[in-house]
Amino acid sequence: MARFGVALLCLLALQNEVSAFGVVKQSTSVNYGLPSSTQLFAEGSKILMPALSSTMKEGKVVSWLKNEGDEIEAGEAIMVVESDKADMDVEAFEDGFIAKIIIGEGEMAPVGEAVALIASSEDEIEAVAAGGVGEEAAPAAVEEAAPAGGAPAAGPPDVEFSQIDMPALSSTMKEGKVVSWLKAEGDPIEAGEAIMVVESDKADMDVEAFDEGFLAAIITEEGDSGTVGAPVALIAANEADIPALKEYAASLSGAPAPAASAPAAAAAPAAAAAPKKVAAAPAVATGDRVVASPMAKKLAEEKGIDISTVAGTGPNGRITAGDVEAASSGGAAPAKKAAAPAKPSWTPAEGVIPATPMARVAAKKAKIDLSTIQGTGSFGRVTLDDVKMATGEKQPERKKAAGGAPAPELPDGFVPFSGMQNAVSNAMVGTLTVPAFRVSTDIEMTAFEALYQKVKPNGISVSALITKAVALAIERHPIINSAYSPQDGGGTLFKKDINIAMAVAIDGGLITPTLNYANERPVAELAENWKELVGKAKSGTLTPAEFTTGTFTISNMGMFGVTDFGSLLSEGQGAILAVGATQDAVVPCSQSILGLKKARKMTITLTCDHRQIYGADAALFLRTLKSIMENELDKVSA
Repeated sequence: MARFGVALLCLLALQNEVSAFGVVKQSTSVNYGLPSSTQLFAEGSKILMPALSSTMKEGKVVSWLKNEGDEIEAGEAIMVVESDKADMDVEAFEDGFIAKIIIGEGEMAPVGEAVALIASSEDEIEAVAAGGVGEEAAPAAVEEAAPAGGAPAAGPPDVEFSQIDMPALSSTMKEGKVVSWLKAEGDPIEAGEAIMVVESDKADMDVEAFDEGFLAAIITEEGDSGTVGAPVALIAANEADIPALKEYAASLSGAPAPAASAPAAAAAPAAAAAPKKVAAAPAVATGDRVVASPMAKKLAEEKGIDISTVAGTGPNGRITAGDVEAASSGGAAPAKKAAAPAKPSWTPAEGVIPATPMARVAAKKAKIDLSTIQGTGSFGRVTLDDVKMATGEKQPERKKAAGGAPAPELPDGFVPFSGMQNAVSNAMVGTLTVPAFRVSTDIEMTAFEALYQKVKPNGISVSALITKAVALAIERHPIINSAYSPQDGGGTLFKKDINIAMAVAIDGGLITPTLNYANERPVAELAENWKELVGKAKSGTLTPAEFTTGTFTISNMGMFGVTDFGSLLSEGQGAILAVGATQDAVVPCSQSILGLKKARKMTITLTCDHRQIYGADAALFLRTLKSIMENELDKVSA
């Protein structure tokens, strides 16, 4: 269904209170039991049956999109009306509340008759509804306007065409300004297609075409104004008639439409044959409705043809007069050669911001400059959704994943830290005051991996083996096991026990279970103890002595495939070792023919507190650890 916001041909808008939309201000007098000379007045508006085409005399309310008592906004569709040509959405041009629905769904009403009442505020609904429709009944049919200045216009050409008049977009509108034309002269147009934007005293609205054909002549240019009911453009049924209609348009000069002087002119408002450039499509019907032009229906009735048996070749399978003629002669409708339609283009006039009417209303209420919003509608126009996204009222719709699968449900919003997470956060922030530095080296892991495969059946893990090797290296470089102390102006705090803490990620945080006296204990005992500590960490049953006594920390992300990284110092410690994943590498080999061989290498990175540990200390420690893990594995496995 096409939007009505626009497209009122305004034949009825010329008579005082009757607008193409059909909104008329009224004062409803309500007596609240006061003396007859004292009355309270509730001001309301009438919604009149609109003229949806130049030939429409009455309309049927297909459905109400709002109920009595509902709030409505300017530019919001409130009902659907069926005319002699199409079903159209009817929009509100004023804010308010539906006070009373006079013409129910499925009922008919003459053009210009009141179909509903609008109250300006919720408090006035009952008063306006009680007042009903006043004695001032719907106006009679509108008399045809005479040419401006009393000068007779040239007679219309003997061709099939229809006229677009300046619509009445509100009950107070006297003239309108053409903001922009969405179509150029000569362009094919379809019924229900927006062809121009008109500015009234209340809002900017799209104006739609009610007849298919070609935009033959533009009478009122962009930026120019015209009185309500004055012709603004002509639509030709056939492309070949455009020159004749251009000549006729020059004689109109913005005057109201002249009286019909020939049978052809009387048929002018009727829908024309389908544009030649539109590809044929199968017939499309909604329910029991037959999609056909009014002329086709009239011709079928004259010839006694059941129009439902005629194959349509117009846009979307619409039945045209030519299809009926072909059916009456016993021949099939000629097939039209499908052609790729040209991509429509439109450049707004200088200073014009393309936006839909409802987008303009929403932007005004939100006090947002439309020029700051990127439009996503046709021709880059700003839509209501664009405004809602600009205000944060609506989030951009996420594109579906490949194959149409729904987007994954991901967490959103603030989640407060747990006690453990707060402790980790505070500890990490504390490290920012430490002047730290990092050094790295690569260790060839071929022999180490062979040892692991040998002791693995005994339950000895990689973590236990690395812990033992690190503890043995710290024995030779005790400065690595120290911490800075501010005592007496600053100094080094040495620790005789080598307690190796290893970072373990658990649900909701991070914790460092500690293997105490790691240099003194056999690797099998360390492995068994580590397995027990990890289990306690995951169950949350570690005692403080089991995760707060570390003197040196190891962070092993190699198990996750991370090859190289650096760690932040733990509070109260002087160094932390980051262990990466083991990977294949080519290393020099004097015994190889080419001087190279394939090896397994692991990158380790030591982060140190530079206040008491210097670069040389870190380098010497890494060299010792590398030597132990490559050449002294017998000490590690002991």
